[in-house]
Formats: sequence, C-alpha cells, structure tokens
Amino acid sequence: MDDVTGQPAARREEAHAAAEAVARASYGKLLAFLAARTHDVTAAEDALAEAFAAALAGWPRKGCPRNPEAWLLTVARRRMIDAWRGTARESEFPETQTAVEDALAVPAAGAIPDERLAMLFACAHPAIEEGLRAPLMLQCVLGLDARRIASAFLTSPAAMGKRLVRVKAKMREAGIPIRVPEREELPARLEAVLSAIYAAFAEGWTDAAGSDAARRDLTEEALFLARLIVELMPAEPEALGLLALMLYAEARRRARRAAGGEFVPLERQDLSLWNMEQIYEAESLLRRAGAMSSMGRFQLEAAIQSAHVDRRRRGFANWQNIVTLYDGLYAFTGSPVVLINRALAVAECDGAGAGLAAMPSAGDDPRLVEYQPYWAACAELLARLNSFAEAREALEIAIGLERDPAVRQFLEARRAAWPK
Repeated sequence: MDDVTGQPAARREEAHAAAEAVARASYGKLLAFLAARTHDVTAAEDALAEAFAAALAGWPRKGCPRNPEAWLLTVARRRMIDAWRGTARESEFPETQTAVEDALAVPAAGAIPDERLAMLFACAHPAIEEGLRAPLMLQCVLGLDARRIASAFLTSPAAMGKRLVRVKAKMREAGIPIRVPEREELPARLEAVLSAIYAAFAEGWTDAAGSDAARRDLTEEALFLARLIVELMPAEPEALGLLALMLYAEARRRARRAAGGEFVPLERQDLSLWNMEQIYEAESLLRRAGAMSSMGRFQLEAAIQSAHVDRRRRGFANWQNIVTLYDGLYAFTGSPVVLINRALAVAECDGAGAGLAAMPSAGDDPRLVEYQPYWAACAELLARLNSFAEAREALEIAIGLERDPAVRQFLEARRAAWPK
C-alpha cells in the first residue's frame, strides 16, 4: 500500500530504518569530521540535519545508497559550502574558498576518518565553561538530544538547550581547534572527557533489557570511547578506572531482568548470568590503575562495584569497607548521589536509623526533589523502621518519577507488601 506521499510504505520504512541506523552509528563521526574542518559545530549540525532530511525524502524513491555514511557526508558538505557562498562567509576564514572545499572533500568510500576523540577533547577546552563540557560532548560526539542530557544532569531541557547553543557559538567565535591536544595538555582535559563518556554510558544503562536500540548502542559507543581513551593514555589510572567501572556494570546486564522482563535488584540476581570475562577484565584494569598510586573518582567507583561483586560471589558482608570507599568518593565529588548510596551502606552496618540519619535532605538540596533513587532509598529505610505511612509517601513519589515500567512495577509490588 502506498502512503500519503505516493511512495510504497515499505520503501519509506526501509529509508527511515537506514537513516536511523546511520544516525545511531555515525552521527558523531560525521559531525566531528565536518566541524574539525570548519570550526563551526552549529553549521555542521545544520548541514547534517538537512542531509538526513534529504535522505528521508530521496531514499524511498531512489533506494538506499550502498554507503549511506559517505552519501550523507557529501550532501552535508554541499550544504555547508552553499551556505558560506550565500552569506559571503569565505572572508571569515584564512583559507581560500578552494582550500575550504578541499578540506571538506569526502574521502574514498569507507575511509572517513574517525575524529570523535578530537571532538571530545575540543569540548573540554579550558575556554569552555566547566559545567558545560560534558553535556557538549554528549551532544556533539554521542548524539544525545537536550532532553536526555538534561535528565542526566538534573536540569530542564529548555535550559540545557539554550546553554548548549551558547557554548557552540563560543567555540566558533573563539576558533577552538577540534584536534587531539598535545601530550602535555591531555591530563587537564581528561576528567571532563571521562565524565561525559560515563554519563552517556549511564543513560544507556537505564535500558536494562536492551529493548531501546538507540540506548543500547549508547552503552556500546561509550565503551568504545573509553577503550579509545585507554589506548591513547594507557598510563592514566582514571581512564583505566572508568573502563573498569563500566565493565563491572555491563557484566551484570543480563541478570538485571527476569525472563518476563521483571526488574531484579543486585541482591537477587542470578550470578550465572553475569559476564565473568568482563568482570575479570575489570579487575585487571583496576589492579593496573591501583599500581599507579594515584587515586581518583572513577577508580573509587570501580572499587565499590568490585566490592559489591565480591560480596555477592563470596557471600560475606563487607559493608564497612563499602562505607569507607563511599567516604573517599564523596571527598572527590561532593555528590548527594554518593551520600544516598553511602547511607544505604551505613544502614547495613549500623541499622536503618543510622542510615536514615546519614541520608541527605531534599530540603537542603533541591536537585533531590525529582531524583527517583533518593525517594526509593528513603522509603526502604523508613519501612525497615516500621514507619510505613511515611515510607508509602516516599515510595509514591519514587513511583511517580520512575520512567522504567519494570522498575515501577517492582516498586509497586514493594509497596503492596507493606502493612496498611
């Protein structure tokens, strides 16, 4: 059956699927290639958007090209050159128009260089506001939209969108080069790069069942970028710590959902479903990092995951060690999220009352008001103290904030099990 455009629906679906696949796999690669040669991230984004629109209009009629990535790059390049000609922007560049066109020349099929790493470090340039470096990387290199970035950084999509527009304009005006910095510049920018990669991984990690293709690809992309950083900087302990942390988490992916899709907390997971190869690799990376005697946030987070894995595998309580690790992590981050997890560990050592006393307050930190794990943790500790009315109130908020239907169902079942 034809759709309203007169084109066969199957052809349009095929074109949409091809465009979406390229967007997931190659958006950051294409954007980095264009922006590295023009110093204008916004213009590159606009050109790519037009290229994808052209693909959706033309591919259903003409069929998908054999190399969709190269096709999109060719169209985006033409759009950028046409835009410069139309606004006489050639004079803003030291190169001649011919040189600009040559710089944007599409390489031979299959040979488009991967410059995402250069884009990552460009986004961590000292001229860019520290709090915007990680969000900028997530959008430019990994293709997240403002809504998803805002969720990861506990802010509104509108505010995040405006800030990202401003920072990209600053990159253009300041002429920030999109390149891998000199060796001596790398360490200063590394923390922002690692934070962005981890934020991307965490966003993909929320899709525990792997049913959302875009978010599933996001975890794979983040792992790829983390490995790339380790390859570039093998003597940097925090890069090793980040990769270890991500591998510990990814190793448990299959165990996080039961056969029917139900959420399974760590304490009830089937250890036979854990990917031990990834766990062994994580342990090896953490030992390498530890041997360098330079502790940091990601090493501590990986050590906490290692302690939880070891506790489950060996069956002994090591909660006091976990509390100590959270103390060290809080010294690095000052994050209320760390305090929430520390409070739960304190409860295992000293009881729910001590855990609740150690819990941060939403009244003191407004970011916690819409942070689901905070309310779920409070509800759990209150229930252990038999304060079921207060626990139910907290859990109602957690259920309302939870996006994952399986986790929401788990919380609802927990609420139903409490006395009225």
